[in-house]
Amino acid sequence: MSNFSKENRPGGTYVMGGKVVSRVGYGAMQLPKLKDEAKARAVIRRAYELGVNHFDTADFYGAGFTNRCLADEIGKEPDAVIVTKIGAKPGNGIMPMIPAQRPEELRQHIEDNLRSLKTDHLGIVNFRRIAPGTFPLKPSQKVNFDDQMAELIKMRDEGKIEGIGLSTVSLNELQSALPVGIVCVQNQYNITSRSQESILDLCRKEGIAWVPYFPLGGGLPGSAKVTEDETVQAVAKEMGLSPVQVGLAWILQHAENALIIPGTTSIGHLEQNVAVGDIRFDEDTMRRLDSVPPAKGIGAIVNRFMTRK
Repeated sequence: MSNFSKENRPGGTYVMGGKVVSRVGYGAMQLPKLKDEAKARAVIRRAYELGVNHFDTADFYGAGFTNRCLADEIGKEPDAVIVTKIGAKPGNGIMPMIPAQRPEELRQHIEDNLRSLKTDHLGIVNFRRIAPGTFPLKPSQKVNFDDQMAELIKMRDEGKIEGIGLSTVSLNELQSALPVGIVCVQNQYNITSRSQESILDLCRKEGIAWVPYFPLGGGLPGSAKVTEDETVQAVAKEMGLSPVQVGLAWILQHAENALIIPGTTSIGHLEQNVAVGDIRFDEDTMRRLDSVPPAKGIGAIVNRFMTRK
């Protein structure tokens, strides 16, 4: 069992889809790199021991490897919240994922996650939306958003999933989906890439958890990295922190509904990430960090490609 109470978790807690989760979570995408279930389970167990109870995963991470490790290590823990995602499948080269957007594919992804997580229902499922015009989609992958949502609602009605989340979603799409009862949004967002502020504001207003991916940038070749920003580096030096910790802590302090899910295969880095929950910036430091300009050059181009308003 975790040594942390629900009131004493890394970064505090937030209620997401009726579930109390640590604001500092763990993103499990990198675990397949370990190629060893015992080592992967050790990282998961250490995160749980440190008070983390929010784990972000997908069946397509290592063809079920990550899900199996989570199921075997913490699947029986009553306070553990395992959040899955659908809408993509493993890719090759620089693109770690490729679209799989058809309603029947979404249903199959949910069945795959149920199988590898060894359960008969999923708590929260994030649908990674890839809208036509934002990515070079095949004709068969150009799917109406309403049709996709209808399939998710159907599976929720069947009891296969509880909460519906959205990822890479636009402001208009999120607004149209609000009556469905969206519990979280995962869009790209970090201190140097903040084109999503209007979506964050809507999530804050509606009580929807904001769980950004690429919180430190650098997710794709050429994209800007938060750790290379001069202000972030200066604050880190002044406070005896790492630039990674500054970038993550800023997200938590910038928005009260923000959760972070940094991933790592290193227990040492995991402990540094969890420690972010105790960092607080004074008003002057927050003003400096809030004033960090958007990424420029190729980093800005890549960031714009990955975000939609």
